[in-house]
Amino acid sequence: MNGVNVAVCNAQEFVTSPDGAVKVTVGVKSKQAFYEVSFHGKEVVSPSRLGFLLADGETGTHARMGAVSRSSKDETWQQLWGEDESVRNHYNELTVNYKEQTGRTMQVIFRVFNDGFGFRYVLPDYNKGKEYMIMDEMTEFRLTHDAKAWSIPSNHTEYFEGIYTQDMLSKKDTVCTPLTIEYEPNLFLAIHEAALEDYASLNLAVSHKAMLGANGATSQEGVSLRAALTPWQSGVKVYAQGEKKTPWRTMIISKTAGGLLTSRLMLNLNEPSKIADTSWIEPGRYIGIWWSIHKKQNTWEMGPTHGATTQNVKRYMDFAARHGFSGVLAEGWNPGWGKGEKISYLQSYPDFDMEEVCRYGLSKGVRFIGHTETWGNAQLLESQMDSAFAWFSKMGIRAVKTGYVGHLFDGKELAKSQYGIRHYRRVIECAAKHHIMIDNHEPAMPTGIQRTWPNLMTQEGVRGQEYNAWDRRGGNPPAHTVTLPFTRGLAGPTDFTPAIFDFSEIVAGTHPHSTLAKQLGEFVLIYSPLQMAADAIENYEGQPALSFIESCPTTWSKTLVPHGEIGKHITIARKERGGDRWFIGSITNEEARDLHVSLDFLDAGATYRAIIYEDAADADYEHNPYAMTIRQLVVTSKDTLHLKLARSGGAAIRIEKR
Repeated sequence: MNGVNVAVCNAQEFVTSPDGAVKVTVGVKSKQAFYEVSFHGKEVVSPSRLGFLLADGETGTHARMGAVSRSSKDETWQQLWGEDESVRNHYNELTVNYKEQTGRTMQVIFRVFNDGFGFRYVLPDYNKGKEYMIMDEMTEFRLTHDAKAWSIPSNHTEYFEGIYTQDMLSKKDTVCTPLTIEYEPNLFLAIHEAALEDYASLNLAVSHKAMLGANGATSQEGVSLRAALTPWQSGVKVYAQGEKKTPWRTMIISKTAGGLLTSRLMLNLNEPSKIADTSWIEPGRYIGIWWSIHKKQNTWEMGPTHGATTQNVKRYMDFAARHGFSGVLAEGWNPGWGKGEKISYLQSYPDFDMEEVCRYGLSKGVRFIGHTETWGNAQLLESQMDSAFAWFSKMGIRAVKTGYVGHLFDGKELAKSQYGIRHYRRVIECAAKHHIMIDNHEPAMPTGIQRTWPNLMTQEGVRGQEYNAWDRRGGNPPAHTVTLPFTRGLAGPTDFTPAIFDFSEIVAGTHPHSTLAKQLGEFVLIYSPLQMAADAIENYEGQPALSFIESCPTTWSKTLVPHGEIGKHITIARKERGGDRWFIGSITNEEARDLHVSLDFLDAGATYRAIIYEDAADADYEHNPYAMTIRQLVVTSKDTLHLKLARSGGAAIRIEKR
């Protein structure tokens, strides 16, 4: 560590990544706090504003640089579960202190990695222990030129359940993060945030505001992305008290689209686990009484076709035990689904015996997965969760799916506002106390908190499989799941609910717009440590494709992306933990294509058997989606797999040592 005092109106310091490729310059120009970024000597982020608008003034706009300090870290830590078992955390850090003419101070910490950077603000106790208000965050990402980007709009997308669309940045409105950008033919960027805690979620407002140039001069070139925090109904963005650390503002920088997926920058910017004993946290595959409800064959509420009955759940548990699934979810087990019913998480419908179901499941090595739909009534869950989670834990329940179908939390605040962020954290911490894992639906966008609270296993925040059951517009388009890994997937585990085997319709034209082999490929590609095989068990019985799911892990020792083009195709290879098997998923959009996958990641000198589940020669997602073949090959690290994917087709491959 070392410190340098500079107190001038125009000053700057810089910090580079350990390999020197990423350079971040931080300082003051014409009294404005700023930063800029280059990659291999070429400017990527033009001088961009730093600072805040508080209820009683601004920070960063009449600033001088104060003390500057530097540090570095190079460590490797182990993920309890995840896409990689070992994660290298290697960065150089620069901390800059700013002081306003008013005497108010602000600190900004930059961490620069080989694959990007993150920065966060530290605001001192501005109001001597009393609450103060952040009205706006002035953070900008001013890109040097317009570029192709994929995003969902923040103002018109309920629960983040939208189709990621491609357009030029300059044509976009305010967007949610992650924002994925093909900046140049061999340069990809992803802007997001990390370690969101007691703060408002980040959105980005797009504009062509003038850029800061040399010596304070302005330029109209480029595209400006400015922080647009999710507000309270009062208009306040954040209520702060004492010292306030913001989430990290992050940018991944990669020469390939696949490199965005293998970055662990977001996780590295979160704190290590706060759970001392993690022995109860168990990734796994599960099934559930879920798709049959979306297909109108069962109901959530009690009645003649009620899904969550004791008898029906036991039937699912029998199937789970036979086929290696660790859990069974049943939505609609508790009062609150019918009109006027009072929601309770401490009692079940009369036709569902919770304690008997849990006892029966445990006798077969299968755990019941709880469900707490709130309809947006967050305070109701908070009032019951300590007792409910204690009851669940006593019965052997280890995982709970939470739900918030309701436009506003408690009828007043947005879920991704500071109000919602506070609620989600209270639920996670309470669940951890009772050894409960959480699958959070209708969440805020994930930001890597699972490193700190590894009982937060997976989250929705995505337009998932259920749209293929009832969406009146026809369901998810073929390009949807070849786009998600490069967009929503960058935020963390995604409970998309893959592996539908029955493509019949209850709404004309609405069904999974994919082949059966693509559904298998998605089981590998769309990462979730609690991965649901989402179809009804009747559609799995006697189906050879199920054998792939039965063998597929949900936590990995290593993840690679051999190739991929956003919205077109993607191939991911993952190695199991504690073994030598590799699993590969490969899928395409509405275009058929031939793909070649080098197996150079296999152990040299070893011989393997590859079992390939792939589209048959006559497969087609519109006319013949079920056509699939299974073949076996003897392969080594010197071989290349040749895959022929049908339109909206795919392949799923298991490779095991002979």
